[in-house]
Amino acid sequence: MTDPATDQLWEEIVYIAYYLHWSFDSILDLDLASRARVIDEIGKINARLSPGDGFDEETAYWAAALR
Repeated sequence: MTDPATDQLWEEIVYIAYYLHWSFDSILDLDLASRARVIDEIGKINARLSPGDGFDEETAYWAAALR
């Protein structure tokens, strides 16, 4: 069984790396508040670019998880 906090950290790392193509070390250097802000900003960009209103399902997940 894996630790939920570790699983969430990996999800955050992959999310940021996927969208911004940052290195693993660069993402790990972010503190929790900064990492949450980056994820929130990625979500805002996705929401603006996505058809329809509001956040898509993935962005809504991250917005809720990091608040």
